[in-house]
Amino acid sequence: MPDDHYLQPGWFTRKVFNPLIAASTRAGLSIWGSRILGVRGRVSGETRETPVNVLTLDGTRYLVAPRGVTQWVRNLRAAREGVLRLGRREESFRAVEIADPAKVPLLRAYLRRWKLEVGVFFDGVGPDSDDEEILRIAPNHPVFKIEPIAR
Repeated sequence: MPDDHYLQPGWFTRKVFNPLIAASTRAGLSIWGSRILGVRGRVSGETRETPVNVLTLDGTRYLVAPRGVTQWVRNLRAAREGVLRLGRREESFRAVEIADPAKVPLLRAYLRRWKLEVGVFFDGVGPDSDDEEILRIAPNHPVFKIEPIAR
């Protein structure tokens, strides 16, 4: 999996869109499945937070990294667990990274749901692309299965 594939967010996303989604989610209003991901920093050990979209497919939930190998991806790979928050509700989970060939239906479903928001990061691949095209871009988009942990 490429460790350097990362598409930096633009000014509007950093300064307007993500803060708006994060504030809404912290207040308990989920925008299309949004949650605040909390994961322990691999260097600092401090909890780092970022808004994410949680994909639910066939009763299983996943985190997809549309921008590639972001800091939250690196931290989640190291910590192997995190917390999803919506308002005051908190859910601890274990993260299991998905192998590239198994990502095809997950990336297709993710694009079907959030293409308008994130489609630009998928190199022209959309929900109607063939499996080979989705498999071609799969290494650039880490996907984690969410396994709840009772605490």
